[in-house]
Amino acid sequence: MIKLYINEKEVVCHEGTTILQAAESAGIIIPKICYHEKLTPPGLCRQCVVEVEGARVLLPSCITGVREGMKVQTDSPRVKRVRKTILEMLDNCTDLSEAPELQIQMKKYGVENGRFRDTVKRDYPVKDDNPFYIRDYSKCIVCGRCVQVCSEDIQFSYALTTGGRGFENRITTNFDKPLPETSCVFCGNCIEVCPSGALVSRREYSATGEAND
Repeated sequence: MIKLYINEKEVVCHEGTTILQAAESAGIIIPKICYHEKLTPPGLCRQCVVEVEGARVLLPSCITGVREGMKVQTDSPRVKRVRKTILEMLDNCTDLSEAPELQIQMKKYGVENGRFRDTVKRDYPVKDDNPFYIRDYSKCIVCGRCVQVCSEDIQFSYALTTGGRGFENRITTNFDKPLPETSCVFCGNCIEVCPSGALVSRREYSATGEAND
């Protein structure tokens, strides 16, 4: 067993446990975006970063293992500043209106709308190419959960992937084909793990405007 201190609270856990897991076992909530408990932690979004005594940089708690005597701060001023900035950048380039978890985080950290007002907004046509669900990538935060669940983490269909570079990085299909022309089996797992409303069942879809293929 390993003993560490999170926000001055003594926590005992098994070797191999991540800081995020140790914190949650002690009732300490660390905000996250790309992380999902049923998927392999990708460590992409950096929203779950924490301050560890002796470390020069903030560390992603979802992929950083605990060690004996470690001292962790999950909500220090430095950590709060980073989380707020990440949320503000996302809010200014992506439609987060259907992302309830992120809305809660934005309120908690006092996100200032318009801080990055010159940022170009992600604006993609709604993809309505199958009888089961809609893809609205203007709401996509590119967390990668749908790609993970579609590949080796759960479904092994490999219908979804990432494409583009930099700001144009996005979730897509191989060669940008319509879903019925891919290996998609329409299991719905991608909808279940999507945190932003970019993937919704046709029944739930309520966006205004005309969907495009």
